[in-house]
Amino acid sequence: MITLNLLHPIESTPIQTWKFDSEPVIRIGRSGDNDVILYSSVVSRYHVELHRHSLYWEIVNIGANGTYINDQQIDKERVQNGVTIRLATTGPKLQILLDGVESMSPSSHDAATSPKSPTKPSDGRPTFMSRKDSVI
Repeated sequence: MITLNLLHPIESTPIQTWKFDSEPVIRIGRSGDNDVILYSSVVSRYHVELHRHSLYWEIVNIGANGTYINDQQIDKERVQNGVTIRLATTGPKLQILLDGVESMSPSSHDAATSPKSPTKPSDGRPTFMSRKDSVI
């Protein structure tokens, strides 16, 4: 399983969480047909994909404004448990948590601690939503 936490822009605490069990590719972007939809002007319609391989996940940037880990732009990078990616230089941050075999490899990036109880936005606005949890 892979878990994505949308982080609060200032406090870096989870404000929304998505969990995926068996998808071979997870698509993230502004377009409504992504698995994770993020409404931000700096996020591309199709911004980043997470590809499952037999023993690991890989981040692939496909957006015009770039994807960053530790302020370094990446094109393709192996996912390390607890890594935080930023979509564009000023865009939303997503923390990636891995369960099972994928999380066994050592992290080359500083890993943040996993949240105990992720929360959803409390003000009710559908600013960020997944295709599966869409509010109309």
